[in-house]
Amino acid sequence: MDIQKNIIDLKTSATLAINELSQDLIQDGKEVFKFGLGQSPFPVPEVIVDELKKNAHQKDYINVSGLIGLRSVVAHYHSNKNQYKYGAENVIIGPGSKELIFQTQLALDCDLLLPRPSWVSYEPQAQIINKKVHWIKASAKSNWHLDPQELGRVCDNLKSVNKLLILNSPNNPSGTVHGDLEELARVARKYNIIIIADEIYAELDFTGEYKSITHYYPEKTIISSGLSKWCGAGGWRLGTLIFPEGLSYIRDSVRAIASETYTAVSAPIQYAAIKAYSEDHSEFLYSSRLILKIIADYIYRELCSVGVKCQKPQGGFYMICDFSNVINITKEMNNDKTLCKKILNDIGFAMLPGSDFGLEEDKLLSRIAFVDFDGSAALKFISNKDFSPENFLDIICPQIVKGVSLLKEWIKSQ
Repeated sequence: MDIQKNIIDLKTSATLAINELSQDLIQDGKEVFKFGLGQSPFPVPEVIVDELKKNAHQKDYINVSGLIGLRSVVAHYHSNKNQYKYGAENVIIGPGSKELIFQTQLALDCDLLLPRPSWVSYEPQAQIINKKVHWIKASAKSNWHLDPQELGRVCDNLKSVNKLLILNSPNNPSGTVHGDLEELARVARKYNIIIIADEIYAELDFTGEYKSITHYYPEKTIISSGLSKWCGAGGWRLGTLIFPEGLSYIRDSVRAIASETYTAVSAPIQYAAIKAYSEDHSEFLYSSRLILKIIADYIYRELCSVGVKCQKPQGGFYMICDFSNVINITKEMNNDKTLCKKILNDIGFAMLPGSDFGLEEDKLLSRIAFVDFDGSAALKFISNKDFSPENFLDIICPQIVKGVSLLKEWIKSQ
């Protein structure tokens, strides 16, 4: 197992790299429209911030699995949302869902199954620990999600292999929501697949519904979530894993690894997070979803008007854009990476190539994140019952409006 070589070959995560590049360009005096990093623009709800202030004095090491009061409310929350009974003993609190997903991959002797496309870090995490990855193709026709029949075909060739599948919905990079979860659960049960349901965006489904594979396949599904997306607290680094009782052996392994690596999550943040999972944030979430949907619909409509093929986002703050109908292949622009580089250099529009998410380089696909706006101002603006989406976009989202306008003009000039 040549883990050292795997690490040497590893690059900075694409989403973090594009953010750092954007910041460097801005510092150099260039105007950049930041459609690269998917960081929530919304503020952490005030009641949670106040609780953090009250608990700034908390300094002791906490149980490796997490504060019992926090694990209890997380278990109650997910018991309601995921329609399955969990207790505090089924929960592990970690420093972000990314770290917890990595710990779970490390704990399991299995091959990794990934839909193509998938979030940028799942595959590199597997690469670090020399885990074999099997990509399963998705497409715009399947709303960029896994087709159950395709999953079954892949599993037919892996009958003697332990299998871990990571599902993410609403999806990063596509912003779409998984369709046939019941049929997917049937296939997973047939082939005894362990699933990590990455539900970090589940509260940002534009319908307000919480859709999960656990509604059909709870016994072999590990739920990954946290505070970074719906709560706007990415920098707080608090993630959660919730295990069904039948997978307690994995929980115990993850806990043991945690005890030898990060020990426990920051104590003040754990105390504050109790408010995140026990208070009613329905108004905050409703407003957040409404804002994101207004922006998503606008960008979808504008880009489609100049021939870019897109799947309409259904949640979160991402969209996959297909430029193949509007860009002629040249020596300068012959794949998705050179396309994104050219657009960034020409008009300052920063986005990520689809190949960072497992898609084919020559397909001219990209992922955009539409979060370059002031979330606090947006929430205040739409609290006025007389607000209109048109005024909202011009006043609250000038960088998004200008960036999309420049991209449209750039496309027309090609």
